[in-house]
Amino acid sequence: MTDRTTAPALPQPFVGTFFTDPYPVYARLREAAPVHRIALPDGSPVWLVTREADVRAGITDPRLSVNKDRSGVGYKGFSLPPALDANLLNIDPEDHLRLRRLVSKGFTPRRVEDLRGRVQAAADRLADELAVREGPVDVVAAFANPLPLVVIGDLLGVPEPDRRPFSERVATMLAPEHPGQIVEAVDHIHRFLVDLVAARRADPGDDLLSALIAARDDGDRLSEDELVSLAFLILMAGSENAQHLISGGLLTLLSHPGQLAEVRADPALLPAAVEELLRYAHPNQMAIRRFPTEPVEFGGVRIPVGDTVLLCLASAHRDPARYPDPDRFDVHRADKAHLALGQGIHYCLGAPLARMEIQIALETLLRRFPRLELTVPADRLRWRTSFRSHALRELPVTVRANPEKPEKD
Repeated sequence: MTDRTTAPALPQPFVGTFFTDPYPVYARLREAAPVHRIALPDGSPVWLVTREADVRAGITDPRLSVNKDRSGVGYKGFSLPPALDANLLNIDPEDHLRLRRLVSKGFTPRRVEDLRGRVQAAADRLADELAVREGPVDVVAAFANPLPLVVIGDLLGVPEPDRRPFSERVATMLAPEHPGQIVEAVDHIHRFLVDLVAARRADPGDDLLSALIAARDDGDRLSEDELVSLAFLILMAGSENAQHLISGGLLTLLSHPGQLAEVRADPALLPAAVEELLRYAHPNQMAIRRFPTEPVEFGGVRIPVGDTVLLCLASAHRDPARYPDPDRFDVHRADKAHLALGQGIHYCLGAPLARMEIQIALETLLRRFPRLELTVPADRLRWRTSFRSHALRELPVTVRANPEKPEKD
């Protein structure tokens, strides 16, 4: 067994080609040791857990708290105001289960299924706009980014003019060009959501936020900070992750022409393709950070109480000990038990909506544009410079619509 003084100390891995292709770095880390003591870009020391069995166990280990107050050395991370921090990603079981019960009253399967027609209509409208574009078009800006904003904006009752600015501020918060941008973005997001909750309380509608405001459980209800924090989490996760999964999923399919041909020939394969995309190309590199409430051990490495632990989802999803030939994208892969949507009490409440959005988005693009192709080699694409998410900045393609939607003369 090793402790904090003898665990492998590796150089900062988030350099070089990591931002464009992090998986070789993770492969080297997995092979060298199950756990590594590294430094994040802000200098924070963390324990990085890389192997699938350990990551899977860690996600549901009750000794690993998500509450930042459990940090023994003062977790740096994002400095969020309380009105954004009281969400399901930062709360341990007792309060977490209470909030989850209340949220589930508004986030019902029926409410999600009722969105299907609106998701398809939004995807068709964006595809119509793509069909008349001339020359290369950036699918990230023209399709992948706006579609989830329509969906999550409708779900929460966000006024349409406010949706894109909110998404841009979230993107800035997660991948700033300089540290000062984080504070400014968080301040804008905070004020916008406080005003949004106040507006929905004064004038309730048929939307999730209004349902959350009205939700009660044995007389209990969400506090103001909890409402604002949940709105923040739902808007951020519901837009950010879906945007990157659509663009990253399309890139993956375009980069695997054999698999793409199979999905085009048999659209019934699309749900299986989406599950494989969630393993192979999920943008989240890490699960939410954890803090041991008692010493924990992974692969013979002892991690002390209060240290920061990062469970590396991206590495776990490429671990050959769990997934045969893990770097191969395979829509027929039998093992679909990925970790992309969480586990246990941290399983994503919005998982059905995320799956539906990605399926509709990709099916619409593949059906409407049978000759869709990249305009630059895949190795020249631009990616975010963020260790948190492996996400495209842009995805330039040429589109030529099928006969049912003729191109503009």
